[in-house]
Amino acid sequence: MSIVLAIVLNVALLAWLLPWLRRQWQAVGWPWRAALLLGLGGRLLVGGITGLHPVKDADYMMYGSRVLTAQFWAAPGAALQTLLGNELHFQANHLVYYGMSNTFFIIKILAFLNLFSAGVSALNGLYLALASFIGCWLLARELARSLPATPAGAGLVAFVLWPTVLFWATGISKEAVFLASGAGLLALVVRLFWGSENASARTRTGQIILLLVLAIVYFKMRYFFAVPLLGALAGLAMLRLLQPLGVARSRWAQVLLLTGILAGGAWMATEVSVAFRLNKLTNQTVRIYDRHLHASLNRPHFEYPDLRPTPESLLQHAPHAALNALTRPWLGESWQLSYVMGGLENLMLLGVLAVATVAVLRGRAGRLPFALGLALGIYCLALAVLLGLSTPNLGSLSRYRSGLLPFLLLLLLQNDYAAALLTRLRLNARPAPRKPGVINPG
Repeated sequence: MSIVLAIVLNVALLAWLLPWLRRQWQAVGWPWRAALLLGLGGRLLVGGITGLHPVKDADYMMYGSRVLTAQFWAAPGAALQTLLGNELHFQANHLVYYGMSNTFFIIKILAFLNLFSAGVSALNGLYLALASFIGCWLLARELARSLPATPAGAGLVAFVLWPTVLFWATGISKEAVFLASGAGLLALVVRLFWGSENASARTRTGQIILLLVLAIVYFKMRYFFAVPLLGALAGLAMLRLLQPLGVARSRWAQVLLLTGILAGGAWMATEVSVAFRLNKLTNQTVRIYDRHLHASLNRPHFEYPDLRPTPESLLQHAPHAALNALTRPWLGESWQLSYVMGGLENLMLLGVLAVATVAVLRGRAGRLPFALGLALGIYCLALAVLLGLSTPNLGSLSRYRSGLLPFLLLLLLQNDYAAALLTRLRLNARPAPRKPGVINPG
């Protein structure tokens, strides 16, 4: 029965996917078509290869998902209770998780994908690689169509082609789901506020429902990392709603209002759940740091000898942490291939950052809507600090920051100098206009 269902579901998936890919191909020209092939092909290659021999977290998550899928076939009612709860009890297996476990959440996602793959991990790797690509590709196209004054290639390079995104955010990994949902979430925000002037009420309702679903998935995957973006986008939404009333038109007013909204939201969050209390954040950050540090003593890492679980200590270390998150590993810090590649990537990132800094100082920062740039800038700064404080292991840092770098690169590639280079590379060609009333691009 499971094999028959898998065949039917895969036929249905292909019946949707192949026409969708054909529409994407027809809507763009070269070299966007080359980017589509490289972005999709690269993710599928990495996702398939790593799925053939899953290791560590991926192997454990696949094991848990197979248990849950087996429970579904044997006792659907019990499986439904498992999906709604935090414990999995079936036969000799007893898995218990805390309420916001992202490991158990992705196990539930994989258990659903097992209906398509019949429990084959390589196929699940391909499905999640495909999801990561679709989210990133749709965001790149949405940015190009809804924000015509900005360089169309910025989103393409940042979310579809950048090496870290291609390698880490794919396959059976939390990063694949995290980036897919985050990119899709931002694509819908851009569509709602800059690209849906003629959309019908029904279309807008569908977009808002999908946005809420993606926000939940994004939050469930890494809630400490997701909260800064969700808060920034919520603040952005309030800004956009207030601006037609004549409020927050100047840039300084937008900075003050968005800062106030975020501060108010942070206070409300602490009143709703202890998970967002400041002492919880500081203790959790230092606890994760200590765990990573203990596991990294014989591997490349950095240390904060006087880090303490207090707001003052975290604030004191924040600038150094952000710098570590964006520059480590340094080239030559280790001659293992993965660290050499990470060092080369960081050199490219520093070059892009230097060009963006010069452009800002010369008044050539670009034409990205200020409120959107402000919201994404706050997210990038907050996430860089969190990553730098909690993840001293350089290997883990390279993987975790795949959820940060695309958003940062999107900002850094907005300036006029980067736009000129993207134009020379023919990456700034605009996709075909969107058909009215369509929720999904293409």
